[in-house]
Amino acid sequence: MTVNDDVLLVHGGTPLEGEIRVRGAKNLVPKAMVAALLGSAPSRLRNVPDIRDVRVVRGLLQLHGVTVRPGEEPGELVLDPTYVESANVADIDAHAGSSRIPILFCGPLLHRLGHAFIPGLGGCDIGGRPIDFHFDVLRQFGATIEKRADGQYLEAPKGLRGTKIQLPYPSVGATEQVLLTAVLAEGVTELSNAAIEPEIEDLICVLQKMGAIIAIDTDRTIRITGVDKLGGYTHRALSDRLEAASWASAALATEGNIYVRGAQQRSMMTFLNTYRKVGGAFEIDDEGIRFWHPGGQLKSIALETDVHPGFQTDWQQPLVVALTQATGLSIVHETVYESRLGFTSALNQMGAHIQLYRECLGGSACRFGQRNFLHSAVVSGPTKLQGADLVIPDLRGGFSYLIAALAAQGTSRVHGIDLINRGYENFMEKLVELGAKVELPGKALG
Repeated sequence: MTVNDDVLLVHGGTPLEGEIRVRGAKNLVPKAMVAALLGSAPSRLRNVPDIRDVRVVRGLLQLHGVTVRPGEEPGELVLDPTYVESANVADIDAHAGSSRIPILFCGPLLHRLGHAFIPGLGGCDIGGRPIDFHFDVLRQFGATIEKRADGQYLEAPKGLRGTKIQLPYPSVGATEQVLLTAVLAEGVTELSNAAIEPEIEDLICVLQKMGAIIAIDTDRTIRITGVDKLGGYTHRALSDRLEAASWASAALATEGNIYVRGAQQRSMMTFLNTYRKVGGAFEIDDEGIRFWHPGGQLKSIALETDVHPGFQTDWQQPLVVALTQATGLSIVHETVYESRLGFTSALNQMGAHIQLYRECLGGSACRFGQRNFLHSAVVSGPTKLQGADLVIPDLRGGFSYLIAALAAQGTSRVHGIDLINRGYENFMEKLVELGAKVELPGKALG
């Protein structure tokens, strides 16, 4: 029988127990790699996970002449941008099709080469994440943009200059774009209503190590004073709080006990509060956090996602699976991505009782309330989940399906698991380490 690496058979009903490790954050590491383009000297990045987004950026950097090699310790990369050059359009397109990160190459390449090319972009289909705002920002810095059949061609004939930018929403991607462009732009850039996620702060730490001047005010305003030159950096990436929370939710949904080495309390405080309200237990030490189901009934809650320091949207989908096992009615109001609750239809096929609403439930009104999006959910529990055929829709939804399959009775066929490799390092090996009964068709894993 031929092994199908994109389908996973999951035999559910077994608690996940044991220890796994999370490394650097998916939402920081690729961006820190892009930042190395801005330097005049090599950079050293540690705690790098082996995930697809890292491989995509590594390939794109190498296409542009950046030397990327392993460092002295596992999970370390040395990035040397000494000989940055233009890359072949077809090669860029071949590497970039599965990721949105290439849009962040614009500012650094405009500074280094005076031009940049960005092909069509991929990423998870969880709602509108328009790239037009990225291009609007770059125009404000002084870039010119020409739309071509195969993508967007950018130039900066007069260089890039600091500007004032007001974000309509604290977008992480737009904030990253401004930071990576403003640090070498002439003059001062003032960014209002900026995202202030821990990964943004860690990127700012990287840029400051390179020689940037960046200040964060208490009102979500970031001020960047452009400098003439940046050097390299040595940096250990903060751990992935989103992956850590996914495993925490898996422990809760499967009535398991998982020690997540590398999980950090400070960046997960909001999640930890909610986890405790639901009835989950955790214990924190210097090396990580242990998450477990303490027995008894889980409690229903009212939950609203928000930008940091609120409850992160990437925490929502895995936790919803655990909420199907809570007693009573849980209300989930998604305010960040309008289409992020679509994954619940598959949970209903497995036996969950989840109803979606267009209204803003359980909290304040949000920007989706009058726009006809199914962005609120009522989860009625507890319900017994049954194995099913599942097709992964996006990264976090995909891991949520995996959790549901692990918690369900019977066997599930999970299709499209390769998408999970975008953000979860060695996730199948970790499942086996935790005692999950999973197999690739024709090849047993555990």
